Formats: sequence, C-alpha cells, structure tokens
Amino acid sequence: MIKIRPKTTANLFILWRLLFRAFPAVDREIKSWRHLAASIPEPVLRQQALASLTLKKFHCQGGSVYAAFTPWDRYGEQLLQAIVALQTISDYLDNLCDRAGVLEEKAFCQLHLAFTDALSPGMALHDYYAGYPCCCDGGYLQALVRACQQALKALPGYKIAQEEIMYLAGLYCRLQATKHVDTARRQERLQSWLQPLLGQILAPIYWWELAAATGSTLGIFALMAAAAREDVTATEIAGLKDAYLPWIGGLHILLDYFIDQQEDRQGGDLNFCTFYRDEKEAGQRLQFFLEASLEKAQKLPDPTFHLLVVQGLPALYLSDAKAGGPVYLSTREAVLRAAGNLSQKMYLLCKTLRLAGVI
Repeated sequence: MIKIRPKTTANLFILWRLLFRAFPAVDREIKSWRHLAASIPEPVLRQQALASLTLKKFHCQGGSVYAAFTPWDRYGEQLLQAIVALQTISDYLDNLCDRAGVLEEKAFCQLHLAFTDALSPGMALHDYYAGYPCCCDGGYLQALVRACQQALKALPGYKIAQEEIMYLAGLYCRLQATKHVDTARRQERLQSWLQPLLGQILAPIYWWELAAATGSTLGIFALMAAAAREDVTATEIAGLKDAYLPWIGGLHILLDYFIDQQEDRQGGDLNFCTFYRDEKEAGQRLQFFLEASLEKAQKLPDPTFHLLVVQGLPALYLSDAKAGGPVYLSTREAVLRAAGNLSQKMYLLCKTLRLAGVI
C-alpha cells in the first residue's frame, strides 16, 4: 500500500479552479463547437459530431484538470482550448470508427491524421475523409485541427515537449486504427503490434493493458500542461511520459473499460477488460495499476497535482451509474479503499456532481 500525505489546501484550490473556472470554460468551448457541428451538411457526420459533444463531454471536463492546474494568465486559457479541441477530435473520430459501419484500417489511419496534425503547429492540413464513405463536414474537422494548432503554438515549452507528445499520439492513432478493424483480425493485429513494445516495459503487464494505456489522452495533456511553462526541461518531459505510459494512462482506460463491459458486450465492441479471467482478476489488476500510478506520481515534479489526478480517476469512473451494479461492488470498494481517503471524498463529490447534471 502506497501511503499518501495529502496537501489539503493545494488540492482544494485545484478542485475549486476545476469546478468554477475550467468547467465553465469547457462549456463555452463545447457550445461553440456544437454550433459548428450543427451546420455539418452530411447527416451521418453531423449526427456523430453532435453525439460526441453531448455524450462524451465529460472527457473534456476531465482533461480540463490540467488547465485548472495551470495559471489562467500564464497560458491556462490556451491550454484548455487545445485540450478541448484535441479531445473533441478524439471523440468524434472514435464515433466515426465505431458507429458508421466502416472497417477499413486505411480509412481510419487517414482520419487520424487530424489528431497528429492538430499536435503539429504549422502542419498543412490533409483530406481526412479520403477513403471514408462520408466527407462533407463543412470544414468542422479542419477547424478543430486549426484551433488546436493555434493554441499549442502559444505554449512556450511546446517545442521541448513535442517529440514525446507525437510519440504518444502515434501510439494512440495506431491503436484506434487497429482496434476498429473487423473482429476476425483485430486481436491478432493488436498483439503483433504490441508484443515488441511490451519488452520496453519494466514490469509484467498484459498486451491488452498496454493497448489500453496507448488509448489514453491524459499523457498528452500532461505534457501539454508542462509545455505551458518557460522552464520545462526534456528530463521532466521524459519522466512524465514514463509515468503516464503505461501506468496512469493504463489506469485511466482500464477503469473506462471496466465500467463499460456490459454496454460493450451488448454493442459487440472490443473491451480490454474482458480478456481477464474474471472480475476478481480485473479488480486485482486495477489495484496493481493504481499502486504503480501512485508511486510514479509521487516522484514527479508537482507530485500533489499528479496524485490528485490518479486519485481522481477511480472517483470519476466508479461514481458512474454503470459501476453501480452488485457485480462491481467488491471491486469498486477495494479500488477506492486502495486509492485512499481523498479518492473516497472525490467519489462522493463526483456522485453529487452527477446528480446535479454537472458531469
């Protein structure tokens, strides 16, 4: 068990800025993007864009914690704009890969050029819908890419962080393109891609756990937040990347998959938690990733903030109604207990925010 000594005042200040500054700013950004999405000419694209903004808004809210940590007058506003734009791209493309009946890996790769272009200020834009059956979005996806590029261009340390950001982005895009191919091929293709990467991880983890870790945007957001500082160093960036991949990012997405098991089973979607032998093993592995994430976060610069992120993840995901069934009870209680007192308090806060319709 990792012993955490919480810094209550610092945590309360970050949570205050998250709820009363970052969340309202996310609402404003989402409102603007929803207005543009509503004008998309192609019905399928319009439907998926609006659905991603409505049903996955909490992804942007969660990512905005990195902007809440960053002083607003020192690139916090630009950081939030970049986070919302990139996360909106991620959620929109996920819908296009998942819900439109397309199984072509080449088309998925082309779509996800929008993700890597968004992280490359000055990069010329591509025809992202080449190979995809729908293409008339009225400039929506390119507008998201340009907005992210413009915001990131303002961050003083972005050039120092960009190489590691692009590495994480490359893994993310490879996962999205591979896991959405037809079911007969996707597991074999995922394993053949990830097996060599497992040798670089100095801990025993399963291939599907590494796959989950590559699907998290939190590491990218953490590096973007570090890039908002003039004094950020390459050593700090490397340490952040190693903490988030596979540990904090893995915890993030495994929790997401854990609560989505029933929903994904009904929809026929790939869920990495179903590769565990049973719910007991899934719970044990969640605790393993939690312990490793807490240990890594304690060694980072600004450990109080990164510990807050780690402890906030179980609170956010396990407070979802999807985790309320009796089958999840023992795991939910064990993970929250292992996460510590702060996580349990944030769990109650998240339950309240959900009842109030804030998240």
